[in-house]
Amino acid sequence: MISKQKKIIVNSLVALAFFALLALTLVTVLKPSNGKVVARDDKWSEIKAKKSITIGLDDTFVPMGFRDSSGKIVGFDVDLAEKVFSNMGIKVNWQPIDWSMKETELNTGNIDALWNGYTKTPERAKQVAFSSTYHRAQLALVVKKSSGVHDFAEMAGKVLGVQTGSSGETALNNEPNVLKRYIAGQKAVGYDTFDKAFTDLNANRITGLLVDEDYARYYIKQQANPNDYAVLTGNFAISDDVVAFRKGDKGLQKAVNQQLAKLEKSGYLAELEKRWFGQSSQDLK
Repeated sequence: MISKQKKIIVNSLVALAFFALLALTLVTVLKPSNGKVVARDDKWSEIKAKKSITIGLDDTFVPMGFRDSSGKIVGFDVDLAEKVFSNMGIKVNWQPIDWSMKETELNTGNIDALWNGYTKTPERAKQVAFSSTYHRAQLALVVKKSSGVHDFAEMAGKVLGVQTGSSGETALNNEPNVLKRYIAGQKAVGYDTFDKAFTDLNANRITGLLVDEDYARYYIKQQANPNDYAVLTGNFAISDDVVAFRKGDKGLQKAVNQQLAKLEKSGYLAELEKRWFGQSSQDLK
């Protein structure tokens, strides 16, 4: 009877040790103590073999990636990504995601890349790898002309909207002297998508909306009365748009960078920017 009890105890200890080791391994691989995400295996060979890649996006983010009136996903980033991968014989599968969970979706393997006006920041560099910069963007404040707001300082005590998890939210908090110091309670109202924020702007529930100027001007052009809006630029740092990859996907990163360099050299990238934005982002210094 004693030997049987000892055997049970030993087996239990072995099992506990195994699961503890497994848990420790997962923590070490995915999220070490310094908070950075560690490289996984490179999936580039698998992507090439399948001839398909899954890219995550916020499908309301005009003009980068959004649904047209027929429900088809279109946009500047959509055109560019499909050009890049078609040149390599690879089909793009677009996967709409919760943008506030974008890095988690990427690092858990639900998608292979993020390509949707994704801004390069030091915080994001801890979680993902970046492509080379392919587009530059400037943050702008969108207001209704009837609000009487003509510059950032006139947002004093007024309500600002911003997309949760966006580069605009990051810039607002990282550069508080530009706009945050003026707004009511020094805190913006968060939205999961910009179209909901514009709905509240039109209903006067917020006074201003912080958003990429590209998005602002494109969205306003689609409105019934575009002259009702003003787009105000301040002193926010100009941002760099990049593609995000898992840190281990070095092959994918290199392949995309090579294609982006070719498309820039050929003039395709500048022409695509002019088609969608009316100007090339190379004009932003």
